[in-house]
Amino acid sequence: MNDYIKLFSEISIDDVPSVGGKNASLGEMCNKLSAKGIPVPDGFATTAFAFDDFLTSNSLHEPLFKLMQELDVENFSNLKDIGEKARKLMLAGIFSKKFNEEIITAYKNLSGSLPIAVAVRSSATAEDLPQASFAGQHESYLNITGENALLKAIHLCYASLYTNRAIKYRQDNGFPHEKVALSVGVQKMVRSDKASAGVAFTLEPESGFRDIILISGVWGLGENIVQGTVTPDEFYIFKPTLKLGKNAIIQKKLGDKAMTMVYQPTDEHLHTTINIPTIIEKREQFVLSDDEITSLANWCLLIEEHYGKPMDIEWAKDGITNEVFIVQARPETVHSQRNPYLIKEYKLLEKGEKLASGNAVGSKIAIGIARILASPADAWKLQPGEIVVTDMTSPDWDPILKNAGGIVTNKGGRTSHASIVARELGVAAVVGCGDATTNISDGETITVSCCEGKTGFVYRGKLNTKETTLDFTETKKPEGTEVMLIAGDPDQAFELSFYPNDGVGLLRMEFIITHAVQIHPMALVKFDKLKDPSVIKKIETLTHHYPDKRKYFIDKLSQGIATIAAAFYPKTVIVRMSDFKTNEYANLIGGTDFEPKEENPMLGFRGASRYYNEAYREGFRLECEAIKKIRHEMGLTNIKVMIPFCRTVEEGIKVIEEMSGNGLDRNSDESLEIYVMAEIPSNIILAEEFAKIFDGFSIGSNDLTQLVLGIDRDSATISHLFSEQNQAVREMIAMVIHKAAQAGVKIGLCGQAPSDYPDFAQFLVEQGIDSISFNPDAIVNGIENILLAEKKKNVQVIS
Repeated sequence: MNDYIKLFSEISIDDVPSVGGKNASLGEMCNKLSAKGIPVPDGFATTAFAFDDFLTSNSLHEPLFKLMQELDVENFSNLKDIGEKARKLMLAGIFSKKFNEEIITAYKNLSGSLPIAVAVRSSATAEDLPQASFAGQHESYLNITGENALLKAIHLCYASLYTNRAIKYRQDNGFPHEKVALSVGVQKMVRSDKASAGVAFTLEPESGFRDIILISGVWGLGENIVQGTVTPDEFYIFKPTLKLGKNAIIQKKLGDKAMTMVYQPTDEHLHTTINIPTIIEKREQFVLSDDEITSLANWCLLIEEHYGKPMDIEWAKDGITNEVFIVQARPETVHSQRNPYLIKEYKLLEKGEKLASGNAVGSKIAIGIARILASPADAWKLQPGEIVVTDMTSPDWDPILKNAGGIVTNKGGRTSHASIVARELGVAAVVGCGDATTNISDGETITVSCCEGKTGFVYRGKLNTKETTLDFTETKKPEGTEVMLIAGDPDQAFELSFYPNDGVGLLRMEFIITHAVQIHPMALVKFDKLKDPSVIKKIETLTHHYPDKRKYFIDKLSQGIATIAAAFYPKTVIVRMSDFKTNEYANLIGGTDFEPKEENPMLGFRGASRYYNEAYREGFRLECEAIKKIRHEMGLTNIKVMIPFCRTVEEGIKVIEEMSGNGLDRNSDESLEIYVMAEIPSNIILAEEFAKIFDGFSIGSNDLTQLVLGIDRDSATISHLFSEQNQAVREMIAMVIHKAAQAGVKIGLCGQAPSDYPDFAQFLVEQGIDSISFNPDAIVNGIENILLAEKKKNVQVIS
């Protein structure tokens, strides 16, 4: 075409100097990815040449340069004044006749016979590059219709090169102001104001785990996600099983989506936006169907493969046509750049009074003075290192947040502006608290903790903490003994995947049931027969999206387990079926109606004995349904199942038959393996018989020790006698390891002792244990002990 305008069909990623990163990416996708089925709305872009011509024809180069020379680059005390003057200069300029004509011609060609609505977005030539990661520095105008409105919107975009935040951003990142040009993208409008919009990352943004696509979405315009005005829906999709055509949605989290951003026309035919309350029905509904999530994830996968790097993608659904579109894609610039095997561990050594909680961003801890700020105009109140506490943030906050020691907001999710900035700055942030500005007092000292999983907490006062740096980049693992992890919290799974490991030797589903499900499974099975109004109300509140209450249990449990299975895929993840004691089951919502009161629950109705008993049989069916969904639908066949506290061989046969009836049949699913815990003396004495019906053993050293020594491990009075090091316990462990080897089945051990005691690790290695599972905080010591033991064993063999 010409130097002023380029159609998207004429643009590739090589045109960043001419049309900026945003428009170059849109052109690249239109040209290279549309043929692969990725829908990208068509459009055109004004060029850097057009921008330079505008400055030249209006004699703006010199006055703008002089104005920027006056900027206080130390304290930015005159930033507001400089910005206002620069924008005034830009808006006083006029477009040349030729430029106006070419914009109008391109718009008419895009529109056809009737003018269409378009999105008008700024795209600076230095924006969206790896070294320039902040988005949102310049303005965008949506739902623009008509020639005059379009020309005005482009002019406003030009002026936005000198927003206060953009000026400071360029200064901070070393971009000379006079070297940055602005292109404007004009793209067919997707009417997401009548549907939904959001963002997607082709990695997990907290840990940098590469095999996840995280899609977030809200009703209405996607700006509510960026601003953090509402908590969005979140969908986690696992790439390897997505490629296999499986149901790869491993997690779905319903956000509150309390507000919906829509357009509000103005007299000038431009549109401003307003937030209106979202109706209850919409708040309780996911913004995308499973089919739409899967399609969108497949597009994200193709985009990532095309660019050869993790991507940050924007999507929008048109409420008129019901079509979903990709409207932007740029390289992800934070976690893709760091070494995920270099891990800093943060721990709270004490707990304090909780003031607020929300989404944790990162895993750090921040301690400092809380500074409540209503808007960027309050920037003068913030001293360097203080913790910003506010309702929400937007790009206008960027100059302020550079000085913050931490961030706490009432609103926002993991992809909100506050979250993005916190990751880029490397500071702790807790977003979406709801009541932070109410519960936290201005000027008080607080501790912001993001080290306790995906939920972050704000505590009153300064708490004692510990910071440890772990470098797993070149960690040597043992050669003869597998090192496995003990896990249970899905929120920590992706980060734990970077620890040196051969998989998960014990996944305790109790943590997921307690925290995600919260309800006794039999209370869901027999919901219609419950009598206690308070219990009924609690269950209704948690499960109101589920007409079939049993599906709630299956979904919550399967998503939690699947997240851990995905984090370690394709390594083995051994899932122990539920092993609550009756007193622990009773603590679940509705549990007291279904659990007997026992004098010693540790030796009572627990483990395998529950699974075929009519009192819990239907609850066990739900557990099996969750495992079946993970293996058969989601495709995570690295899951193995383990049966706890199986007292007799006959009981083991009954449980396996029960599982088969529930769809977990080794005859029809040949890769399914079922292990048994070796934690009762009968398991060891009759190990040969147990090995005939089970595929492997895992030694539960805590229960085995208490049953060999006759010690209730819950008793403080005789706790000094409890020791896995006891000779009798060692004899039992050695016996079952040898019997497992003779039977040709694998055997591992889960427990603390091999990390605490080098001689115990040496004992296990000498006996020929296949694997040892450690808690994450013990794995470094555990590996050292195993390596030492293997070295000694090799020396003994040689001698």
